[in-house]
Amino acid sequence: MPSTEQTLRLTVAALMRMTGERQADLARGLGLRQPQISRKQAGTAVWTLTDVDLLSAHYGIPVPDLLAGVDRAIHCLPTRRYAPAPGAAQLTISP
Repeated sequence: MPSTEQTLRLTVAALMRMTGERQADLARGLGLRQPQISRKQAGTAVWTLTDVDLLSAHYGIPVPDLLAGVDRAIHCLPTRRYAPAPGAAQLTISP
C-alpha cells in the first residue's frame, strides 16, 4: 500500500495531466517555484499540510478528497478545470 506522500504525488500528477498544467503552472498557482514542485513530485522534498491546503484551493477539491487518492480527486475535480481534449474543435462565434 502506498504511503500518503506517494498517493499525493500520484494524485498531483494525475490532476496536472487532467488540467493540462505543467509544473511551472502549478507552481504559479501555489505561489511556489517550479524547482520546488519538481522536488516535491520527485520525493526529494515533502508536500506539507500547508501545500495540501493550497492544492485543495487551487484545484477546487476538498482536502479529504484530495488525500483519498487519484480516483476520488479526479471525480471531485470541477469540470471547468479539465483541459480541452487534444484535437477538440474550438467553438468560434463570428459576428
